[in-house]
Amino acid sequence: MSTLLLVFLAMSSLSAQQISKTNSKTEKDKNVKNQDTVLKDKKEADNELQEIVVSASRKAEILDEVPSSVTLLSKKQIQQQLSISSNLSDILGASVPGLGFTTNRTQNLGQTLRGRRVLVMIDGIPQSTPLRDGAKDMRSLDPTVLDRVEVIKGATAIYGNGADGGLINYITKKANTDKTISGSTEVGTNFSLVKPKETAGFFVSQLFSGKVKKIDYVVSGRYEETGLYRDAKGRVLSPEYGMNDLKNYNAFAKIGYDINSNNRLEVMYNYFQSTQHTDYVAKAGVYGNFDSPTIGVKGQRPGEPEGTPYNHNASLSYIGKNIIGNTDVNATLYFQDYLTLINYSDFFENNGQPATQSKKLGFRLNLNTPYEFSSLISGNLTYGLDILSDITDTHLTDGRLVIPEMKMNNLAPYFQLKNMFGPDLVFKTGLRLENVNIDVPDYTTIGIRNYVNGTYVGGGIAVNGGALDFNALMFNAGLRYTKWSLFKPFVSFSQSFSVADLGLVLRAAKENTVSNTSIKAVTANNYEFGFSGSLDKLSYEGAVYYSTSKLGASYVYIDGNPQISRSPEKIYGFELSAKYRLFSKMDIGANYSFTEGKRELTDKKVYLGGDRINPPKITAYTIFRPLEDWSIFLQMISTTGRDRFQPVNGAYTYGTGPIKSFTAFNLSSSYTFKEKSTIRLGVENLFNKDYYTVISQWQSSNMNYVKENGTRLTISFAQAF
Repeated sequence: MSTLLLVFLAMSSLSAQQISKTNSKTEKDKNVKNQDTVLKDKKEADNELQEIVVSASRKAEILDEVPSSVTLLSKKQIQQQLSISSNLSDILGASVPGLGFTTNRTQNLGQTLRGRRVLVMIDGIPQSTPLRDGAKDMRSLDPTVLDRVEVIKGATAIYGNGADGGLINYITKKANTDKTISGSTEVGTNFSLVKPKETAGFFVSQLFSGKVKKIDYVVSGRYEETGLYRDAKGRVLSPEYGMNDLKNYNAFAKIGYDINSNNRLEVMYNYFQSTQHTDYVAKAGVYGNFDSPTIGVKGQRPGEPEGTPYNHNASLSYIGKNIIGNTDVNATLYFQDYLTLINYSDFFENNGQPATQSKKLGFRLNLNTPYEFSSLISGNLTYGLDILSDITDTHLTDGRLVIPEMKMNNLAPYFQLKNMFGPDLVFKTGLRLENVNIDVPDYTTIGIRNYVNGTYVGGGIAVNGGALDFNALMFNAGLRYTKWSLFKPFVSFSQSFSVADLGLVLRAAKENTVSNTSIKAVTANNYEFGFSGSLDKLSYEGAVYYSTSKLGASYVYIDGNPQISRSPEKIYGFELSAKYRLFSKMDIGANYSFTEGKRELTDKKVYLGGDRINPPKITAYTIFRPLEDWSIFLQMISTTGRDRFQPVNGAYTYGTGPIKSFTAFNLSSSYTFKEKSTIRLGVENLFNKDYYTVISQWQSSNMNYVKENGTRLTISFAQAF
């Protein structure tokens, strides 16, 4: 460890004579004014291959030079989807190839990326809770504060624990520095068109932004109430994990201070709350009977309001350019304080309402040093250190402890080399050394309901705590050739590291000592070949991938209780996407993603369940601009389904339910008049398709057999100034 740190310090002190100036492409990277800058293409202003991406290697670089699969959602794309739904799970599920279908819930359980768990971040601050996966990390802030979303696909350790399938980084808005004060106000409403009664919701948001001398700022707030959600037949959807009757608050601020042209301080804070206040309770349906879904009926819900009572995120960053020998420095101190509650139930003995709390405190030191040995060999070295403290527990609101405070300390030095061999061949490689220590105190288990026989098992075991240590060296390498605009191929290998849902293991511990439980870290290897290209008005990209792990992280039910299967896993798939400009006023596009996976048992291989593998996803869209200030966006979302399992004793178990095919359409439109006034309209499930969510089908449960929304309208008015 000390040797690595000394190497890092030595690299950062390279003299100006040693590094000289970089080649033109490296200089292009360094001269990016902001990390969200878009380099405009001569033919098409929104050419994705010229956009800047940060999350792939923790340094601003042109997407065209990244040897891995990346999906970027621009501010415009986010707004198109936001006019249809304010649920980030919906927005991402409809926009990102390889990411699972939306759950239409406050929980994103089963919405994996390429069949594995995804790490969610806000400006690099981890939102996921890998010590106890609550599957609510995608809804960790309001989408109106987003400038863009960067999705890096495939196993990656660049940001640490939990990115087995990749990472999603929410990049928040930056200040408008052209004015002292500017901003916008938006008000809107949404409601069901099938049976509007009690479905009306509303939202209001306010944003201010500007720059005063050396200080720039952006401040915003939003409040939303959702009303009831109904299916295509007008029935109230189940309130459990439901989007019904939510009260959502979001407050955001980012303030920057330019000390001088090379030094800057920036502070960010975001507060998010989403809780359910409803007069409905769930009435179980009959799984497999299309006309008997789980619905909401009038009743008093026990316990406290479900949802996320709070999610605080804050960071303080220092950005320095040309500090030592052209080395740039980015140092960030951050914290997150998060609490989520699920429904009150009889899952635990004597009933109760679980709450998971996570507190993170972290520090990132990121340095970048350019170099040039000749006109054919040049590049940059990105290196630094991540320090993270994560304290996570699950307790019942009556004070009983389900999972004790797990205290994780993570120290991880890393480096990433990007080398240009001439102007067209990009080689990237890197290492990250994970050092993870988790302290678990003594605790006593609570009985968990066995839904097979109705008894409570596993309670009253006094477990001796202890320290768990995990160490792993993660490696990645990639190569991309960019000479031909028609075909720009890449090949890559990357690894990830995660401690998979330690809390679930501790909750059901049968041993009296933590060190005796089946707690092991998971390392995933991702192999990928991909390409991108363009021909006249057509642009396209694709990738084929293969992912392996010697230890699995799938949920299986044994004796009626969830546990983690540690059997080896193999996942494979491919993604294809293309878009074409029919003429100046109309674009069309489509993408297709396929993922499949199996785990290896002693005597056979079995398919991974629906909680890991989503069915094939097909999306297509058209954007029509009849006038310069009027755009119409029509989107299709479809699947051919997935049926890999046979029922056991006439019934499907968790994760094995067959998923039927469906096709649904969404519409959004916006019209701007008087330059700064905009009317937006969105229609979810345009043709009122009657179908079940993907998660409802694979969960194979009467209580979770919930349909998708029927036709729902959103309309808003925004005034900028």
